[in-house]
Amino acid sequence: QVQLVESGGGLVQAGGSMRLSCVASGRTFSNYVMGWFRQAPGKERENVATISWNGGNRVYGDPVKGRFTISRDNSKNTVTLQMNSLKPEDTAVYYCAAGITYRTWNYWGQGTQVTVSS
Repeated sequence: QVQLVESGGGLVQAGGSMRLSCVASGRTFSNYVMGWFRQAPGKERENVATISWNGGNRVYGDPVKGRFTISRDNSKNTVTLQMNSLKPEDTAVYYCAAGITYRTWNYWGQGTQVTVSS
């Protein structure tokens, strides 16, 4: 079992920056692919960014390419999402997830709200 706790959400103006963090506890953190997802009201959940076990491979969703950066520190069991040049359409609940593979997400955090005002 892996427990994930997100932090860092809140309200920011368009063009601003925000950093989300996710701390994992339980099973060996470095065994898992980590990802950030988001879900806006009335929309389906979408994959924002994923990072491989050792951080060597990072994949981003098209809406956030060039603006968001995912990173991980296996010594601290932490994955972060640095979000720059935020847009109102980035407003959503952001979730941290851990998976055995990129297609199998086994554990989820409780989510943190990000609101970008125009």
